Amino acid sequence: MTAALPEPTHTIRALDESTWDAFAALVERNNGVFGGCWCIGFHPEGADRNAPAELNRERKLARVRAGTTHAALVFDGDDCLGWCQFGPPAELPWIKNRAAYEKTLTNLPDWRIACCFVGKGHRRRGVASAGLAGALELIASLGGGTVEGYPEDAASVPAGFLFHGALSTYEKLGFVRDRKIGKHRWVVTRVVEPAAEPSG
Repeated sequence: MTAALPEPTHTIRALDESTWDAFAALVERNNGVFGGCWCIGFHPEGADRNAPAELNRERKLARVRAGTTHAALVFDGDDCLGWCQFGPPAELPWIKNRAAYEKTLTNLPDWRIACCFVGKGHRRRGVASAGLAGALELIASLGGGTVEGYPEDAASVPAGFLFHGALSTYEKLGFVRDRKIGKHRWVVTRVVEPAAEPSG
């Protein structure tokens, strides 16, 4: 009889200069993420596929230093296991199925969820759910508002291509389907209330 593995203890920290090294270590362990993207692909400048991954790394670090990139990093102790990227639409314009999205657009959200990533060896252990929940908490601390995500049905898409996350993960956290913009991709929405100011 084998002993059950202990459940991981996930904590959430924002991506900033204090967490950059842990974030970078995770990216490096996963070959730069999706061929060297360094989680820059949804930003206005996009990931330069013809340039070395080091350029995308430097662009990401510059955004971290400027405070123009947001992510909820999922930690187990000192190790970063994954993240959920979020930000206002101007910060993350390059969503998948963008043409179909804009064709049926009425109002932009306050925030959108972009890249959801879990490092190899940590998948199917609740990291993606922890990251999305952490992003909602950070959004609440930043004033809340309408949040959009663009997930797909995990049963229809290989796990390695679920850049925007799985539909079931969003729905478990209170998102509702708004409209379809791809064969398996939905726009889902949720309103996040601002975090309460601490009394004192």
